[in-house]
Parts: sequence; structure tokens; C-alpha cells
Amino acid sequence: MQDYAHALGARLRAVRNQQGLSLHGVEEKSEGRWKAVVVGSYERGDRAITVTKLAELGQFYGVPITELLPDINVSSPSSPTAKLVIDLERLAELPTYQAGPLARYASTIQSQRGDYSAGRTLTIRAEDLRSLAVIYGMPPSALAEQLVDWGVLPEGTDVE
Repeated sequence: MQDYAHALGARLRAVRNQQGLSLHGVEEKSEGRWKAVVVGSYERGDRAITVTKLAELGQFYGVPITELLPDINVSSPSSPTAKLVIDLERLAELPTYQAGPLARYASTIQSQRGDYSAGRTLTIRAEDLRSLAVIYGMPPSALAEQLVDWGVLPEGTDVE
């Protein structure tokens, strides 16, 4: 159960970070409704969050509650993290209205890694798909199917 609490906290932190908010920023933006110390304890998995509070926090972030919930199969730290290989050449051929968010995400990853040598593919964590799914406003599985249809992910990519 503690693994689930940590996974839930990681999702909450990822959503907050995507919105460019610090813990104190959440407290300020919510006019004190959400205390920084409380949100931080939810994110660390130190404090249990009720379904009602989770729904309210999701509403505050503007994110459906289902996107805040981690997968039921929480992996242990010793298990390898699934990787996705994005075809950057195919991504560059897509219209910006389709692939803009993914292209910006990939560019940021490349910049952080200082990885401009290959330029053909970029490997990201399968967990990154969840963050991208929030941006695209669809479930991760639907986004994965869309990326396969666009030719950005190879056919048969398993994201479960």
C-alpha cells in the first residue's frame, strides 16, 4: 500500500510541476485552501488523501481524477522502467497542431540530456507517456495508439 501512496504522490507532483506551481504557489493560488505542507505530504506519500480531497485537488488543477491515479500495478524500484523509442525524423514531418506538444517535450529531454548526436530517435520512460497524455487530454493508452498511427512509435509498442 505504501508503494501505491508513493505512486499517487508522484502523479500529484507531476501534475503540479506541469502547471509550473511550487508547493507555496499552490497555497497562494488556492488562497490558502491547499496548504503547502499538506500537499507536500500527499506528494511524498506520508499522508493519506481521501477520495473527496483527491477529487477536489484534481478540480483545482483542472485534471480529471482518473489522471491523478497511478496504475494499479505499481512497479518496485528494482524492476526495470519500460522505455519508449520515439522516431524524431517522423515526428518532424508531422504538422505542429498534431505533434507540437510531443516535439517540445522531446526537445526539452534532448536539451536536458545534451543529446543531439543521434537525432533519429529519442528514448523516454513509459511513465512520460502519462504526462504527455495529460497535455493531449486523452488516456495514455489512446495517446500511445495515436503515436503508433502517426508512425512516431513503432508498431506493436506495448505501453501497459
